[in-house]
Amino acid sequence: MGDPHHREPLSNPFRKDDLMTEIQSHPAYALGSDPDERERLRRQAKDLATDTVTLLSHVDLRRGGRVLDLGCGPAGSIELFAGRVGRAGSVTAVDIDPVHVESARRLVRDRRLDNVEVLQADGRATGLPPASFDLVHARMLLVNVPSPERVVAEMVRLVKPGGWVIVQEPDCEAHICYPPHAGWDQLTGILHAGYHTDGADLLIGRRLSTLLREAGLTDIGADARADVYPAGHPRRTVLADLVRSMRGKVVERGIASEEELADVDRRVREHLANPETVTMSSLYFLVWGRKPTKRAPYSGGQCAGVQSPSGSVV
Repeated sequence: MGDPHHREPLSNPFRKDDLMTEIQSHPAYALGSDPDERERLRRQAKDLATDTVTLLSHVDLRRGGRVLDLGCGPAGSIELFAGRVGRAGSVTAVDIDPVHVESARRLVRDRRLDNVEVLQADGRATGLPPASFDLVHARMLLVNVPSPERVVAEMVRLVKPGGWVIVQEPDCEAHICYPPHAGWDQLTGILHAGYHTDGADLLIGRRLSTLLREAGLTDIGADARADVYPAGHPRRTVLADLVRSMRGKVVERGIASEEELADVDRRVREHLANPETVTMSSLYFLVWGRKPTKRAPYSGGQCAGVQSPSGSVV
């Protein structure tokens, strides 16, 4: 008798015509690719690299391995992965936006990363061969797309049996700012409204373990970060930076006017420039899971839950 709790990894869980309809309805990265957004993504890649290293400590990525960096933007984790797998390994970086793809290719050329290839493709349907990679990674991607389970299904399709899927995503329920500030509250509301109109989920972090489990992965683990940045640190203004990147969409959809955005942006940045202001933009979840090599026999025991780094079931 099979394990009633076991889920087979998803191979082709969504109808092709439904998926193509969604891709056409949401054809590009929600925050765009103007110069300011590309620079924000480059800073983000550097600022969150330590968390990516921490995430890699929970999985097995060896020299000579094959890695996919999905939704890489202009930089992603390309350099980190290229160094980890070495010249005997390979890194494939994918992004849907042609401007980001060209920026990432320029990075690869400038750094002479001969083991890296950058491709333009949609993370929900890359067209890459199944079971091609030892590790598939996404960072700050699922938060920006509707139906993130479709991206997860593609990640599981692309990873080899026994390989790992790792994700880094925010959970933005706890936007902390002290002393309280009306502009901060207004900016938070604008951010959530903008994401809501895209069908995206700013609380995706708490759902990651479930998404990976329902996609058929096992050995799932989770960790979280709550970073408080000092005045002058680029991550301190990430909330205001995100809303700036969404400016055109926010105005077009009637969420706020250009004048309102300019005013609230100025007031919030002034408040955050005060070193006595304490702020935390979100929690950041680091989650990992392995693709089973074969169907596990049912032992009759209790279904295993998700383990935290301390070994406790969460």
